[in-house]
Amino acid sequence: MSHKSPITTHVLDTTHGIAAQGVKVKLELLQSDAAAAVQDWTVLAEGVTNEDGRCTTLLPGTASGPHTLSPGIYRMTFAVKEYFQQLDVRSFFPFTQVVFEVPPQPNPHYHIPLLLSPYSYSTYRGT
Repeated sequence: MSHKSPITTHVLDTTHGIAAQGVKVKLELLQSDAAAAVQDWTVLAEGVTNEDGRCTTLLPGTASGPHTLSPGIYRMTFAVKEYFQQLDVRSFFPFTQVVFEVPPQPNPHYHIPLLLSPYSYSTYRGT
């Protein structure tokens, strides 16, 4: 039995009033090397939103237990232009990025909704 990812998203196309199916999503974690004064993003997972606009399998865990989140700064990148091209709609944003921080004592779940249109987007911490 696999477990639900501790980081999930739900993308809604507010222009058309539909779930945004087929949006590519990439989840990354910021890695820092203080000694070398270097910061770099490490890809943790990639996925695609389902017919309900949800991506719930980014970090699914294993049969032995759920994925354990590490504290740090995370980034979700959404391939917005590709999604709107499928609908034959021009988009101002080629992609959108949502950056958020998981504290030292993380909650078991973080939900990152994205409300999307060709010329705007909005996000918030969901439940």
